[in-house]
Amino acid sequence: MDYENIILEKEENIAVITFNRPEAMNALNIQTRAEFAAAAKVVEEDDAIKVLILTGSGKAFVAGSDIKEFHATTSFAAHNIVRLGAIVEALSKPVIAAVNGFCLGGGCEIAMACDLIIASEKAKFGQPEINLGIIPGGGGTQRLQRLIGVCRAKELIFTGDIIRADEADRIGLVNRVVGMDDLMPAAKEIAEKIAKKSSAALKLAKQSINKGMQTSLRDGLDYEYEMYALSLSLEDKTEGVNAFLEKRAPEFKGR
Repeated sequence: MDYENIILEKEENIAVITFNRPEAMNALNIQTRAEFAAAAKVVEEDDAIKVLILTGSGKAFVAGSDIKEFHATTSFAAHNIVRLGAIVEALSKPVIAAVNGFCLGGGCEIAMACDLIIASEKAKFGQPEINLGIIPGGGGTQRLQRLIGVCRAKELIFTGDIIRADEADRIGLVNRVVGMDDLMPAAKEIAEKIAKKSSAALKLAKQSINKGMQTSLRDGLDYEYEMYALSLSLEDKTEGVNAFLEKRAPEFKGR
């Protein structure tokens, strides 16, 4: 598939998807959603890719959905809109959001679906849908409260306020804040560290964590133990143990 609104790049075992509609602050229109879904499928199916980084061009990561399309969006059509956060969360590989600028509405929902969020000092976050007379529809009411707590999530969603990167860091919305010039180097440094781990074990860990976000503690603990038991049968487990005992770096195969 040819891409017009995103850029898909691969650097060794790390893929980078850049939202690339800078003239529209990378707003999510139907075409962008379709292109992202296709690119995510490529990443998922490429065994050589271990980690995915998402970022944006220009002044925004993603500044939300394309409001120009809202007049044509009915209740029926809304059910068919590709929800990118769900796609990100379903990826078996770790996903890092490198948030360069405005990260609002649907953009904030995509970032929250990622496994890690690295923000530049110029990044700004928010769920301003209430200002349009609607509510978040891509995970904002659910993921935000799980990340920063119910009361803080209600405040941001009810007021539509936009917060700066330092405030997002203070309330636990992001992993860290770095200078703009350090954003991609920092994201790639973490990606490279993660890429050296067992991709099979990473998949099980991500599944276990995500499952725990959606269930009771008891059920989450049971699921974790199932994934742990499964990890004991991995070839990578044997390699990891042998490497530890032999005092060398492991060479994981992802199985």
